[in-house]
Amino acid sequence: MMTANEIRKKYLEFFKSKGHSVIASDSLVPKDDPTVLFTTAGMQQFKRQFLGHIDGFTRATTSQKCLRTDDLDVVGVTAFHHTMFEMLGNFSFGDYFKKEAIEWAWEFLTKVIGIPGEKLWVSIYKDDTEAEDIWLNHMKFPKHKLVKLGDKSNFWPSNARLNGPNGPCGPCSEIFFDYGFNPRCDKGDQCDPDCSCGRFSEVWNLVFTQFNRKDGGVLEPLPNKNIDTGMGLERLVAVVQGKKTNYDTDLFMPIRQAIHSEICQGKIKLGNRDELVIADHIRAVVFAISDGVIPSNKERGSVVKRLINDSTNLVLNAGGTEASIYKLVPSVIEIFKEQYPEIIVKKNDLMNLIQRTEDAFIQVRKERLPIVEAEFKKTTTAEERGNLLFINHDTYGLPCPTTATVMDKVLNLKQAEHDAALAVFKNLMKEQQDRARASSKMAGDVFLEGELKLDVAKTEFIGYTHLSTKAKILKLFISNKEVLEVSTGDAVQVVLDKTPFYAESGGQIGDSGLLLTGAAKIQIDDTQKTNNIFVHTGKVLEGMIKTHETVHAEVDEKRRLSIMRNHTATHILQSALRTVLGTHVQQQGSLVAEDRLRFDFTHPNAIAPAQKAQIEEFVNASIRNKDHVEKKEMPIEEAKKLGALSFFAEKYGAKVRVISIGNFSKEFCGGTHLNSTAEIERFRLTSEGAVAQGIRRIEAKTGDFATAYEKQLQREEEDRKLREQDKAAEKQRQQKIEQELFDTFIKNDLPKLMEASQNKVVVHKFKDVGIEFLRKVYDYVKAPERLGSGIAVLSSASAEGAQILVGVSQDLTAKVSANDVIKAIAPVINGSGGGKPTMAQAGSKENQNLDAALQKAKEIILGKL
Repeated sequence: MMTANEIRKKYLEFFKSKGHSVIASDSLVPKDDPTVLFTTAGMQQFKRQFLGHIDGFTRATTSQKCLRTDDLDVVGVTAFHHTMFEMLGNFSFGDYFKKEAIEWAWEFLTKVIGIPGEKLWVSIYKDDTEAEDIWLNHMKFPKHKLVKLGDKSNFWPSNARLNGPNGPCGPCSEIFFDYGFNPRCDKGDQCDPDCSCGRFSEVWNLVFTQFNRKDGGVLEPLPNKNIDTGMGLERLVAVVQGKKTNYDTDLFMPIRQAIHSEICQGKIKLGNRDELVIADHIRAVVFAISDGVIPSNKERGSVVKRLINDSTNLVLNAGGTEASIYKLVPSVIEIFKEQYPEIIVKKNDLMNLIQRTEDAFIQVRKERLPIVEAEFKKTTTAEERGNLLFINHDTYGLPCPTTATVMDKVLNLKQAEHDAALAVFKNLMKEQQDRARASSKMAGDVFLEGELKLDVAKTEFIGYTHLSTKAKILKLFISNKEVLEVSTGDAVQVVLDKTPFYAESGGQIGDSGLLLTGAAKIQIDDTQKTNNIFVHTGKVLEGMIKTHETVHAEVDEKRRLSIMRNHTATHILQSALRTVLGTHVQQQGSLVAEDRLRFDFTHPNAIAPAQKAQIEEFVNASIRNKDHVEKKEMPIEEAKKLGALSFFAEKYGAKVRVISIGNFSKEFCGGTHLNSTAEIERFRLTSEGAVAQGIRRIEAKTGDFATAYEKQLQREEEDRKLREQDKAAEKQRQQKIEQELFDTFIKNDLPKLMEASQNKVVVHKFKDVGIEFLRKVYDYVKAPERLGSGIAVLSSASAEGAQILVGVSQDLTAKVSANDVIKAIAPVINGSGGGKPTMAQAGSKENQNLDAALQKAKEIILGKL
């Protein structure tokens, strides 16, 4: 039986023999492509070629990792839908077209792989007479097995001709494998590939990109017609290995076996769909994390976190009690290590991160489910129940099926009531997704209408060695629309033939500066790149500039130097972290800006103050040592042998740039760097904390920004000391005033009050003192040699409000309770209070009714006595 690895290899070798360049799979995180969340198709990394710019080859073939979330609801239900899958593809950029694409597809399937031709069916677009002629007359394909389908099934993008989007599009032809007559199909002998009964499996889709759709559904022929084919490796392997479901192939069976040996162990019984869902999800999780996606609550990270949580939840529902999905990582690596050897070295990191994510979910689930049960008991409507399902899914990550089970258990709902709550939940989910889609840069369309038309050569970047140059303007854009000239006040985007401006990449922000002619000036605020074409964004300060003019491009040198300080310091910081905390530290992301640097890394715990001091000193010691910074290009294999660190979310070419600092740091890096660590001048940590499960973040400053930060801290410390001194002085002043007031009260006021009081009830009002002072006075007054058996009502009025204290000697509490008195008089001052029978107090932000409150207290006390 042919293995999946053998099938993949045969495919790539077959198209290599047909003149195709074999291109490695792109990352699941599309680089320089803001239009999509994940790589969803093989053609995505060739957008530039499909838009007309050819870079060295006109034919390409790949086996591309893809991740789609559209089919999550049917994963494990159908035999062929997956979250992560591999897309085999062959592409032509203005080279061959329909005849060759169809010939080679048939040759590969029937002769190389050996699928019997009689088991294959074909569909074409209903109006594609060219494809029909090739299949029937050139390939001699049986007419009764050729099906014509419409815009939804056989036009790409689906329904694009009718509904858009504008851009490259065209008809397609699909090849299906026939598993044989399905007795459960309602169509009987009339069943064809358009039927969803499961008899036919779509194996290969041949897209003939020959039109450019314009407004109104107008299809304009493209000058260069392209071929874009996609064949799911999992589906092809199922056909070749004689399996009716992808899950029974060698791309899934090792994972399913690991589920039984590592998770179930004869104690946990998972349902069949649950087993398939877990097998599907762990593949997607492993490759997404390997390509740099960290489980989190945002965008890509939220997808990975959900896949982990949902899988863990299935195990918990089946009786599991602890993290276990992470144990499947070795089985995924075993399947894919030949094609993707880079995942081998990431095994421990992958397992640790997945386990930590599971542990966090299990803890939340344990804490929340009793609360969820109590909350559902309070609900009376479908709106309330659906909202509760949504909150627990969105805020706490609890899967809806689990909380819905709790809902049904607590409320014993009828099916209609259950469905109504779920409908509310689904509507809230859709509203949230629509909001996220509206606010995100990720539009979801492979060819985004309104994108810059960058049909020019790659920009020559000279910014490693030069900060200024003469350059020619190739393109000008205003609001993403190409123009021939720009003038004062215009917000513009400029493409040059060469540039010293670094474009944002690898965490380093883009350069700013000026573009100058004799009569015009453009302020450049940012530089980005798409497929190595640099786009300079800014504003015309004066004059007019046209395309094809020559400009003097000049980078802001001071700003670039600050950025380079932070970038070189980031490399030293990583070495410091690995030295102080351990070699388990791996970069998870970074920001290198003008005023600060940010570095995310794997580490399970908070960093102790002593460790922070060691890390900071490591960097500053390198600065004092004036370590040399070497930049060198070399073959990637040579760089790996040297032990250079790489950031696993990046995709590297055959040649890489390695930055070496002293004898302690070697990293793959395409950013700009200093020549000596001495140029950093100063390094200062500013913050450290957690950003995700098992991921820490450090922020720091260098150079003048570090100095300014330290001066700011010094000023804040001096201000704090001054405030404390002022506070202490004020406290001393207040204490002196209160002591004088206390002495006067004891000497002059108290004797008079004692003499005038009836039944030993002392009532007195002070000014501008606090409750502590009133307690001090009462402690003095209640002594046996003074008031002894008696009651004191003491108060204070100030600009901040009023305070009242009532004290009752123990022998009188049977008649008068201090707490009762306070409760009765507190409303008079619009305040509140309470206490014990022997002493209680009240306070208010108002003081105007204090005298009335004191009078009421006196009346209550005398009445009870």
